Amino acid sequence: MMALIMREIRSNKKAAVEWAFLQTKIDEICGLCYSSQVWRLCIAIVIIVQNLVKKFGERVMIRDFSHHFPRNSKIGVIGSNGAGKSTFLNILAGIEEYDSGSVIIPKDCILGYLPQAPCENPKSTILKECISGHHKLCVLDDRLQASLAKMAENYSDDVYAEYESIEKEYSDCGGYALEANAKGILCGLGFETSQFDKSPFSLSGGWRMRLELAKLLINEPNFLMLDEPTNHLDLPSLIWLEQYLKSFQGTLLFVSHDRDFLNNIADQIMQISKGNIGTYNGNFDDFLEQREANIETARKQKESVKRKQDHLQEFIDRFGSKASKAKQAQSKLKTIERLKKIEERIDVDESDKKPTFKIEVEKQSAKVVLEIEDGSIGYGENILNNGIDFKVIRGNKIAIIGANGIGKTTLLKTVVGEVPIITGKMTIGNGVSTGYYAQSQLEVLNPNLNALDNVLALTQNVNHQQARAILGCLLITKDDVKKHVRILSGGEKSKVAIAALLAQKNNFLILDEPTNHLDMSSAEALSQALADYDGTILVVSHNRSFISSFATHIFKMEKNKKAELICA
Repeated sequence: MMALIMREIRSNKKAAVEWAFLQTKIDEICGLCYSSQVWRLCIAIVIIVQNLVKKFGERVMIRDFSHHFPRNSKIGVIGSNGAGKSTFLNILAGIEEYDSGSVIIPKDCILGYLPQAPCENPKSTILKECISGHHKLCVLDDRLQASLAKMAENYSDDVYAEYESIEKEYSDCGGYALEANAKGILCGLGFETSQFDKSPFSLSGGWRMRLELAKLLINEPNFLMLDEPTNHLDLPSLIWLEQYLKSFQGTLLFVSHDRDFLNNIADQIMQISKGNIGTYNGNFDDFLEQREANIETARKQKESVKRKQDHLQEFIDRFGSKASKAKQAQSKLKTIERLKKIEERIDVDESDKKPTFKIEVEKQSAKVVLEIEDGSIGYGENILNNGIDFKVIRGNKIAIIGANGIGKTTLLKTVVGEVPIITGKMTIGNGVSTGYYAQSQLEVLNPNLNALDNVLALTQNVNHQQARAILGCLLITKDDVKKHVRILSGGEKSKVAIAALLAQKNNFLILDEPTNHLDMSSAEALSQALADYDGTILVVSHNRSFISSFATHIFKMEKNKKAELICA
């Protein structure tokens, strides 16, 4: 019996190992103690995936994937935009169905998944909304309040005993520390105590997603799934989240295109490519080394198989027409067919194609592109920053940094005219043509149009052939340009929006978190294009490696301090 169970647990190629089956078999073994090898192996697994297949039409997103997720591992999921990373997480979270295979989740697994959009009907305050994330304690609190009300109406020993039982469970689960924990998490993620009693609707979209992250963490899941968790975080909050996740006592599965974040957190990498999911031990840099070695091994295997085919084909070509050799020739022909099938199964997978593009400038601007003198920015009476003196010279590539809420995005909106400057003077130079990529840039895309038609609708003087060429530089090619935007991944939508921006040939680019949702190779291609760009750039980003790759100057904004422009 012991050998049977061990074989079932260890097999990745057989039929799914049902968790209930394992527990039943364990119970059948009389006297089996918790310290046994089988029990230790069972409790070391959080989720079991067996022979998982997911398709969208004819396209295979996940091909026959099996994996046992161990407890307390931190797994970074990587892959190009549209490869199926979010789909994979959605399947594990039970949000999306799969075509075949099985996903086995034991009863003691508490799943936590960061959603793609904030709650539509939040609680009345930010603090209450955060606390609502701890589902079990909220249910216990409701029962506790109902029990108190019952005692007030009709007290009895039985009613009091019921209250004591609920109160003990509430206390044992940390109910009395819940509010303090919620405040600690909110502060760690950059919220100020003065915001706790404000409505979640007072927050921007990015901050509401940050609140969703706080709700997720307060629930203390033991299997945590995060899809691009750093997209809406400033640098201080990103560092706080890194430290939190390093000490997280549970299994972490996260999608990220931030190389530093992957290196600092992950102890295992899952790469999704062409429907296949490969697993590698170590962080992202370790993955690159292992993957390069695997590619070289696969290449040699493929070359060896090809040489054998060529040798056999040479025999057939020389002796196939001779009657005395006909039987041997037929046998070797069958061997060639078998070798061809083997060759097809050897996936060299030399990294996916990398996007390459050039940002063109139609005409140069004046030497002084932008100047702000003693400016105050904000919304009406709500001044976010003041005393701004800022001069941008043609060719400057300036990264604006600072904590969230300091006014970085508002400064960009002021420059492009979406928000009026409150006090001071702002001057735009002669001949300046501005291209603006906003955090909400994806909202300007028409979901009912395809990628090609969106680019044509958002640009002028660009024909079909030119629009296709620009999309092709971003690896949106062939039939993909005809896909409706509503079915594209977040990263693919970002590429469409960037393609529309590139087509305009502006000499002044204003970019607000342009790498959000972009895969790593696309972000690297964008940074290279910006480094080679002949125009002027003003960019807000918290991506450390992205900024360092092209920025000539840093504009650091701090609260109640005069911002200063320094060389990068």
